[in-house]
Amino acid sequence: MGAAKSRLKSIFGFLNHEVKILVIGLDNSGKTTLINHIKPSKASSFEVAPTVGYSVETFTKHNLSFTVMDMSGSSRYRSLWEQYYSTISAIIYVIDSTDKIRLCVARDELEELLEHSEVKSKGCPVLFFANKMDVPGAMTPLEVMTEMGLQMITNKAWHITSSNALTGAGVDEGISWLADKLLERQDYDDRSYRK
Repeated sequence: MGAAKSRLKSIFGFLNHEVKILVIGLDNSGKTTLINHIKPSKASSFEVAPTVGYSVETFTKHNLSFTVMDMSGSSRYRSLWEQYYSTISAIIYVIDSTDKIRLCVARDELEELLEHSEVKSKGCPVLFFANKMDVPGAMTPLEVMTEMGLQMITNKAWHITSSNALTGAGVDEGISWLADKLLERQDYDDRSYRK
């Protein structure tokens, strides 16, 4: 009954868990534009510029207080990603589904991320957006999953969804999945704490 009661409180907005989410991916994958669609409409901006270094956004959605760290995907900034691994609750990895040439680079970066001790030891969920699905010739989420080797991830929950960051298509579906996983983890942590 306790877990069900906790879930009901979450659904009706009585609980507001704070989560830190690292949004990463190669440069030009659509991370910043996608974040603009995740934010509540009053916090969204009309113009989106590429992130240089990193930016931090804080907002509430799906009964979670999001602190979203948007990290530049440019090669000279990728080493900064790991400075935030110890504090994160989840990862959003944005993939340009039209950039077949650099998909191997995206896969290498993902493998390095998942093998990092701070990430490997956590059960934080990973949400993948196969972005730019509106562009002709874009790979399907299944093709992206195969090329990225996502089926090899067995130690944490993950999900891939197609998205179009310009229109927001697919963004809510992905964020809803992530919110459910984060609330499940919070319920589990609460039960473990009470034991």
